[in-house]
Amino acid sequence: MSYLLTATCAVPAAGAVLTAALPAGTTDARRRTTKTVAVAVSAATLALAALVAVRFEPGGTRYQLTESYSWIRSFGISFSLGVDGIGVALTLLTAVLVPLVLLASWHDADPAPAPEGTFENRRRTQGFFALILAVEAMVIVSFLATDVFVFYVFFEAMLIPMYFLIGGFGDRAGGADSAAQRSYAAVKFLLYNLLGGLVMLAAVIGLYVIGQNQGFATFDLPTLTGAIADGKLVIDPVAQKALFLGFFFAFAVKAPLWPLHTWLPNAMGEATAGTAVLITAVVDKVGTFAMLRFCLGLFPDASKTFAPAILVLSLVSIVYGALLAVGQKDIKRLVAYASISHFGFIIMGIFAMTSQGQSGATLYMVNHGISTAAWMLVAGFLISRRGSRLIADYGGGQKVAPVLAGTFLIGGLATLSLPGLAPFVSEFLVLVGTFTRYPVVGIIATFGIVLAALYALVLYQRTMTGPVKEGVRHLPDLKLRELAVVTPLVALTILLGVYPKPLTDIVNPAVDATLSQVHQTDPAPAHPVAATTGGEQK
Repeated sequence: MSYLLTATCAVPAAGAVLTAALPAGTTDARRRTTKTVAVAVSAATLALAALVAVRFEPGGTRYQLTESYSWIRSFGISFSLGVDGIGVALTLLTAVLVPLVLLASWHDADPAPAPEGTFENRRRTQGFFALILAVEAMVIVSFLATDVFVFYVFFEAMLIPMYFLIGGFGDRAGGADSAAQRSYAAVKFLLYNLLGGLVMLAAVIGLYVIGQNQGFATFDLPTLTGAIADGKLVIDPVAQKALFLGFFFAFAVKAPLWPLHTWLPNAMGEATAGTAVLITAVVDKVGTFAMLRFCLGLFPDASKTFAPAILVLSLVSIVYGALLAVGQKDIKRLVAYASISHFGFIIMGIFAMTSQGQSGATLYMVNHGISTAAWMLVAGFLISRRGSRLIADYGGGQKVAPVLAGTFLIGGLATLSLPGLAPFVSEFLVLVGTFTRYPVVGIIATFGIVLAALYALVLYQRTMTGPVKEGVRHLPDLKLRELAVVTPLVALTILLGVYPKPLTDIVNPAVDATLSQVHQTDPAPAHPVAATTGGEQK
């Protein structure tokens, strides 16, 4: 048995403990040591995730590199790990983003002026970087877990470090009442997601009881989905719908899907830029990933029953999120509402129940993570220089910081899915896949593209063009550390925009397996193309 997946989860977890246990950061040298250790641990995690991708065989079995360790034997619970193509892609995304988040957040946890030896001065840096590594470990376990109960435990556990990252290490540009706003945002984030988790827990227990009554007293996902597909485990239609809604509710809160989205703008607005990237580019992806793995795999009939209603909610998310992004005055809240719109596209692709839609949705998770990370982190660099999140406080930025402005523009163009950049491919596949089964939904969703162009370009125009405002006049351009953060994201955005094949080759077999679980095939063309010989129609 390989221990590669366990190592990929354990390294950031151990790194979190080590970082928290380092000597108190009362001097710049000690704080620099803490930061260096955290980045080194995240780089080791990236190396392990890359090795997982190398050893994964796209044409092989659904779950590979599997590991299983008995945990609570009496309830059939095991710490079971296995990776499919979708898990590979999202684990790599997480492992790529965390080192960049750590570098981008290099000074975010430096203590404010305080008497030497106070608690804030001693523990702030260690706590911040340890919490980020803890989130990384829990997210990776969620992407790799093949035991429903283990997934649930880490799905919920990641809320704890995220709560402290939002409430304890917030954006310093939030104004005089920023501490109260951070506390509100953190509590709202926690309560929304805990409510979703409690509903899911009831559904997890219900699934176990139904399985136990039919001789499947286990939480092992491949066993359960295989038994359901073979007709050996039969779930009453009413019970299946109730269980589906229990799982879906929790995932829709995490994703987030309208109308369960309202925690996201508060959390992203009050968090540091790095934490905001963790929220929308990493943690929220667990929700959409789980819809594919658990909702469709465990409850195929209910998934098809509720698909039209979910598509309507997705459409509302797309248009509503984009419209509110257009009207925002706060840079970070604009990015948050834009993400709500993008998550609508992802969920729409999942429940369109076509290979193009689900492949596009999976690519969208990766591409949105990369492009939003680039956009948000550059926005964070800008905000930290000016000390304000308000769009009205900016203007003429491209004249004083052209490299910063250029990378900010690339992030915005990627967000509006400009052809040649990574999100275009995924958004195109989602729209094509949706249109083939639900043409009206696909047509309405295209309106979100127009709105995306509006909010992304208007944001750039108001912050980077026109006369140079007084507060912007002396802003420095990107420094070497900041360029080291942005350059890989820009390179990946362009590379996956012009050559997405390596990623599609990995995810497509898993998408096909998911579609087979719900007994769906792509709709036949309405007007088949006749075969031709020698240039003439047969």
